[in-house]
Amino acid sequence: MGSTEIWAATGVEVHAVVVGPFENNVYVLRCTETGDAVLLDAANEHERLLDLCRALGVRRVLETHGHWDHIQAVPELRDAGYDVAVTAADAAMLPSYDTTIDDDEVIEVGRLRMRALHTPGHTPGSVCFTVDDTPLLFSGDTLFPGGPGNTSLEGGDFPTIMRSLEERLFVLPDETLVLPGHGASTTLGDERPHLDEWHERGW
Repeated sequence: MGSTEIWAATGVEVHAVVVGPFENNVYVLRCTETGDAVLLDAANEHERLLDLCRALGVRRVLETHGHWDHIQAVPELRDAGYDVAVTAADAAMLPSYDTTIDDDEVIEVGRLRMRALHTPGHTPGSVCFTVDDTPLLFSGDTLFPGGPGNTSLEGGDFPTIMRSLEERLFVLPDETLVLPGHGASTTLGDERPHLDEWHERGW
């Protein structure tokens, strides 16, 4: 499978693969002390994701939102026994799921504590995840280098996503590492100066 690790610190690893025609980033957060892990966005190429899950000790799948390019592998991962979680607001967009994710919910991954931040705007139920005592922010399609995610699709709303960015994400420190659903990573410090530009351009 080759090395998939993209970030590590004491007790924690982040792995990533890029799958499907929209080049979705699929992340695995792993607690190295216990071997427990979660996969973020069962996007596509289910056989590859199942290999990744087995190799890294994944126990659960968390969906950042319900758009079809992020959920293509959900049925196969559920069939393989993995619990799939999504926010209630986006649950109807999935072919199937097991549990829902609440705003501010703490999700334990071994000794790691992930926090769910409801960030509507790209979809009504979009959610980002931080990890306590790390700079990590898994932003789904809410924030990318250069601006917010697309709000022109059904359920998207530009004022709402900007409010999510300002009230939920940009309250975090500048050194926060943004790991988006597509493309390259960035930091909140690199993006923060451009908020006014995004407001003015309207996308």
